[in-house]
Amino acid sequence: MHLVKHVAQRRPLLPRRAASSLGRQAPREAPGSPPRPVGTKRFGTVEASAKTGAPARAREKSLTVATLNPQVKAVEYAVRGPIVLKAGDIERRLLQGEKLSFTDVIKANIGDAHAMGQQPITFLRQVVALCCFPELLSSPAFPDDAKQRAQRILQDCGGQSIGSYSASQGLQCIRRDVADYITHRDQGVPSDWNNVYLTTGASDGIMSILKLVVSGRGPSRTGVMIPIPQYPLYSAAISELDAVHINYYLDEDNCWALDIEELQRAYLDAKLHCQPRVLCIINPGNPTGQVQTKKCIEEVLHFAYEENLLVMADEVYQDNVYLPDCQFHSFKKVLYEMGPEYFNGVELVSFHSTSKGFTGECGFRGGYMEVLNMDPQVEAQLVKLLSVRLCPPVPGQAAMDVIVNPPKEHEPSYAQFTKKSSVLDVLAHKAKLTEQFLNSVPGIKCNPVQGAMYAFPQIFIPPRAIQEAQSLSMAPDMLYCLRLLEETGICVVPGSGFGQREGTFHFRMTILPSPEKLQVLLGQLKGFHLRFLEEYSQEEPDSSRASEQPD
Repeated sequence: MHLVKHVAQRRPLLPRRAASSLGRQAPREAPGSPPRPVGTKRFGTVEASAKTGAPARAREKSLTVATLNPQVKAVEYAVRGPIVLKAGDIERRLLQGEKLSFTDVIKANIGDAHAMGQQPITFLRQVVALCCFPELLSSPAFPDDAKQRAQRILQDCGGQSIGSYSASQGLQCIRRDVADYITHRDQGVPSDWNNVYLTTGASDGIMSILKLVVSGRGPSRTGVMIPIPQYPLYSAAISELDAVHINYYLDEDNCWALDIEELQRAYLDAKLHCQPRVLCIINPGNPTGQVQTKKCIEEVLHFAYEENLLVMADEVYQDNVYLPDCQFHSFKKVLYEMGPEYFNGVELVSFHSTSKGFTGECGFRGGYMEVLNMDPQVEAQLVKLLSVRLCPPVPGQAAMDVIVNPPKEHEPSYAQFTKKSSVLDVLAHKAKLTEQFLNSVPGIKCNPVQGAMYAFPQIFIPPRAIQEAQSLSMAPDMLYCLRLLEETGICVVPGSGFGQREGTFHFRMTILPSPEKLQVLLGQLKGFHLRFLEEYSQEEPDSSRASEQPD
């Protein structure tokens, strides 16, 4: 009783108007009058309009295409663009029983290894499973080396649970493993784990670095140098951030090599209207599949040193090298071998991912970036920026750890894990098969697929087909790829989505389908291409079509 009285005495006083209203009774409703509206109905206008006879005013949307962020509208991402949406529509029609000239859609548009039938690496899945469900640690079905790795990762997690947040930079034990991996890969070139940041795939790291460097207005606006053809993430990110695209063209006639004179041309042209600050390299190339030579990398790094450019080295395909006379050289190792002046001077950020290589674990969204020679104050801002997204997915971090910390020769899982080389052997076989087959088709020319997961052949498109595409306000290779999809069910990406020299046309296709399915795909592609050439090379009897031809 005393407690109740004490609490009542300490109740905060209400404002006078509110307090006085508490004691008043609500006004009585007149007999027969309708009940007063309560809750959200008090704010309704439909009933009022009905009573007065006034037309109800349609509520305007706050977010419309007119009010949408213009940088979002400028973003284009061909890999999941209109062709893929069309492919999804065709798949739905097939599932509903519609009869077409093909029975399924072959999605050769994206480097999603598991979606194309590649089997996961057992050891990686064992470690991640143990992290996700620690009760399995007592199961004899799992090898001791997988259990040891899972236990080590869990000990670094809050509450020893993979469901807890990690530090924004990632789990420390995994960052240390990444640094050890880099040191081993680069034959002793030291790596400091404090410079390693775990990311949500490589894309997250690339976007974070671009956010740091974009600044200025007008002639001082940041310019970002990107290869053409390029992976559309870069052009999309630059558009979203309202930075300036600086395109440098790879040399198709020289197996998509990077020409230093072309870099210099692009840089000097861009200096007239922006401030170039970043140089992006994709090695091995996507979509072009080339592997840069050590000499080329040295020239690029020297150029970056001379022009004071930050280098972003996208190295997610570093395990995907197929030709015996090609070798992956990391930008960091080459920079180190150029001497202390370069190694301590060039700002370099390198990226890697779980999505490619021999694992193909795209869905885990695991990755890392190593940051060299960044200003400490800027690096503090990077940590702040990364903290906004809290942390990369911890299961993806665990998957990344297996890639950089695989079974050792003395451990029980080593023998099975080494079978991963068969995955790369099959990819090498399919790379050669694709190149040779495409080059056997009239009107198609394909450079050797030295690495990565794609072929990027140049295709001849007849003038009448180009005219038709222009009349439809689409790129000629978009018309080609749409027709290919509609007639065969093969989904590839037009070269215009990656960038290409004026007057040339390409498409990108992945080499990931099984050898048997790849043979079918290539055969159907050849048949379509020959029909396409024949159709648009013939005289058109229809006057409406004939009028579209040049005089």
